[in-house]
Amino acid sequence: MILGGFDIVVIALVVFVILVLFAGIKTVPQGYRYTIERFGRYTRTLEPGLNIITPFIERIGARMNVMEQVLDVPTQEVITRDNASVAADAVAFYQVLNAAQAAYQVSNLENAVLNLTMTNIRSVMGSMDLDELLSNRDAINDRLLRVVDDAVQPWGIKVTRIEIKDIRPPTDLVDAMARQMKAEREKRAQILEAEGSRNAQILRAEGAKQSAILEAEGQREAAFREAEARERLAEAEAKATKMVSEAIAAGDVQAINYFVAQKYTEALSAIGTAGNSKIVLMPMEASSIIGSLSGIGAIAKEVFGDGNNPPSPPRPRQVPPRTTPPVNPFNQPPER
Repeated sequence: MILGGFDIVVIALVVFVILVLFAGIKTVPQGYRYTIERFGRYTRTLEPGLNIITPFIERIGARMNVMEQVLDVPTQEVITRDNASVAADAVAFYQVLNAAQAAYQVSNLENAVLNLTMTNIRSVMGSMDLDELLSNRDAINDRLLRVVDDAVQPWGIKVTRIEIKDIRPPTDLVDAMARQMKAEREKRAQILEAEGSRNAQILRAEGAKQSAILEAEGQREAAFREAEARERLAEAEAKATKMVSEAIAAGDVQAINYFVAQKYTEALSAIGTAGNSKIVLMPMEASSIIGSLSGIGAIAKEVFGDGNNPPSPPRPRQVPPRTTPPVNPFNQPPER
């Protein structure tokens, strides 16, 4: 089959239209932004999805990844403010917010962010002492993030996080720090032990003081009560003696015999209960003891009664004048 000139023109037009359609339809994947240039000048940014551009007039300028990206910062040698050399590793996270600025405001965006981060790591860490550097890693991260994020704002990107992964001081410096930490801990332990010993001694002294005070108060109370007991005993003894004296003055012979017998039996009890006496030699007659006890019994019957007859009130007796010497109750020869 031979095609004519018209057929060839129609086929050429169809192929041209198909090529134009393919050139004008652009598909942008999710997470990317495409910049469009018309005769080399930026005009707009294509969003994810199906987009149509003018073929042969417009073209795609830059394909920018707007997802958050990770940038590994190589090891940096840093000299601190106190002239200590340390090695630091870091990682940075950034995200493109404006595809046009990221494409046309800076060349080689990733390399620019990397060098900016490295420079600020040396600057920030170099302005700190070693002890502050090792103990304030969060503060270092915050300062780095603030400084780098302010620097990259004209590029249309956002630095979301900068983390210091590792800080490695020299080996000899690590050993010296370990010895210093050990000495400091031993010092604290000795201080705590000394304070504990001092507090224990203070507590023991206070306990002894309180014990002595309580013991002295107890002794004072005991002495006071003992004195009070002796006073009451003396009052009772004085009252008993007064009553006996009054009975003797009234001429009651039974009261005299009772008083003498009571003292006699108390003396015998004291002699018998002595701790250093095993055998007691008494130069006295048994009849005297029996007589004394019989006298006590008679007095008790007269005072309290014999159980059948009620007791009668005592009557004063008229003692006749004695013609014989008085009887010695202890059966001892009279003094010459």
